[in-house]
Formats: sequence, structure tokens, C-alpha cells
Amino acid sequence: MNAPVTNNAVEPRLTSLSHGGGCGCKIAPGVLSEILKNSSGLLPKELLVGIETADDAAVYKLNDEQALIATTDFFMPIVDDPFEFGRIAATNAISDVYAMGGTPIMALALVGMPINVLSVETIGKIIKGGQSVATAAGIPIAGGHTIDSVEAIYGLVVMGLVHPSKVKKNADAKVGDVLILGKPIGVGVLSAALKKEKLSPEGYAAMIANTTKLNKPGAALANMPGVHALTDITGFGLAGHTLELARGARMTAVIEWSKVPFIKDVKALAAEGYITGASGRNWAGYGKDVTLPADFASIDQALLTDPQTSGGLLVSCDPTIANDVIALFNREGFESAAIVGRMEAGAGRLVVV
Repeated sequence: MNAPVTNNAVEPRLTSLSHGGGCGCKIAPGVLSEILKNSSGLLPKELLVGIETADDAAVYKLNDEQALIATTDFFMPIVDDPFEFGRIAATNAISDVYAMGGTPIMALALVGMPINVLSVETIGKIIKGGQSVATAAGIPIAGGHTIDSVEAIYGLVVMGLVHPSKVKKNADAKVGDVLILGKPIGVGVLSAALKKEKLSPEGYAAMIANTTKLNKPGAALANMPGVHALTDITGFGLAGHTLELARGARMTAVIEWSKVPFIKDVKALAAEGYITGASGRNWAGYGKDVTLPADFASIDQALLTDPQTSGGLLVSCDPTIANDVIALFNREGFESAAIVGRMEAGAGRLVVV
């Protein structure tokens, strides 16, 4: 094994070590579906949520008052700053607990690093970045596992708790629900521009702010009876994760494209060609189940499928409490939260209008 890099060595950009950064490096949805189609095994009655509807985390009932949420998420660098990479990866992992309506209680670190390429100091900054987010979430990183890897990989195993009756699945939407998105989209576009060194300082700041904002409203949403379903928008894009919600509920989800919030300057960057390869792979994986307007532009299709890293919560709720849900997001600092669509009777499709 080669010796670790010393302080005097010139290190490469973190993103140069990634063949796909952040949630953009997820396995394409069509391929993933094929891999997992025969993977179900033992299903004890205490397992409230498994892999059946591609939900955000597994949930296991411990007793009448508590259910354990367990999830893991890790990926390769989406930014070059090691501390910020750690923050983004940790925020993204913890989000899955919030997306089930739970409260995180503990995490374990997953660390794979090319130790002959990156210095101990750089790797330490990545881990410190993750620790800073765990501290903000009020949980310890109590252990983990490390390996010497070809590419830099960091993430967390996260555990949380929720009352068994308040688990928010991605499959429980009801006809007539409105869909509320907690964060603006466009992270994949920003990451593509960053990798080509074409992202402005303002765009970079917006990207960091969006990807490191913990989805804490998820725990409070679990206590609102009119909230029927929750998920978060990550690597499969707004279209992919909304479609999972529709398939799980055996309904049709409708997205009103004009109401979808975007991070500033994302549309302009997309028009300049800063689009990730994952966007096209996403469309290839699920586009057959999506109906677009006849005049829907190719740039809009790329944004619809743009992979989000540490994206926002998508809430399916009774329209009578929509204002309360948005007010909750606003109080927690999610100023862009907006109604972006609705749920209708149908059969596992997404319609964009």
C-alpha cells in the first residue's frame, strides 16, 4: 500500500476524483429496479416499511410507542471543499429520517478514501464537516467504518425514532391532496457548472446553503393529521421521486411546472448546457410513465429530472392544511416552500402541466 499523502503534496480537486458527484452518482432508476426486483427476503410483521415502494428508509416497530428508522446514504464529492463535502453528505443522509416523519438519534460514518491521493488533513476535514451537521441535528456520530478506496466516498448510517402511528410513508397520498415542495431545485445543474469551473461565487453559496439545510420540518409534519405522505427529492429528480409517490399510492401525480421553485440562475445555466448525465439516465429509466405538455422544452425536461443532492421534502397533504404546512416550512427558514401540484385518481403516473 502506498504511503498517505503528506502536507507538502499537491492534492487534486475532490470533484476530479468523482465519476459522478453527490446523488447524481446513484444507479439509474431502471437499472436499480432490475437489480432489486427479486431481492425481498424475510419480512417480519414488525417491519412497517421495507423496499416495496422505494421509500426513504426502513422502519421497524419496537413497541406500541416507538418505531426505529434506519437508513444509509453516501456518495462521492459534489464540491471541492472537504468540509463542505462532509456537511452536504451528512445533511443528505439525515434527511431520510426526517422524510419518514422521524427524529434522528444517532449516526455511524461510512468513509472510503484514496489515502495515497488525499492527505490525512483533507480526510479529517470531510469527517469534521459531517460531524458539524450531526451536531446541528442534535445527534452523535457514534462510530463507523473506513476503507482505502479508489474514489472518495463519505456518508452516514442514520437511525431515528417515530411513533408507529405517525410514520409518513411515500405511498399514503390521497386523492385531492396538494403537493408541497420544501426546497427549490437545480442542484445538479449547479454541480455540473461547478465541475467545469463555471459557477459564480453567488451560485456556489446558494448551492451550499440549499444542500446543507436540514429538513427538520419533517418531524413536525408527522404530528399534522392532514399530512398523508412524505418523501425527499434526491438523485432521481423531482419527476422520479414524485412518480415513486404516485406509484406507491396507485394514483396520478400532477406537477404544475410554473409553480416549481428553482435556485437562482439555474435555468440560465441549464440553457448554457450545464446539465448532468444523470438527468438523461433518469428520463430513460422512468420517462415512459411521465406525460409532458406538447411544447415542453428539452431544457425543462432536464430540470424536471435534474438529480438533487440533499433536496427538499415533498409533502402530500389535505388542501385545508396547505397554508399551515407552508407556514411551518417558513418558520424553519424554508422561504421557497410552495404548492407545486396535486394527487388525482389514476394508476402510477406523473403528469406535468
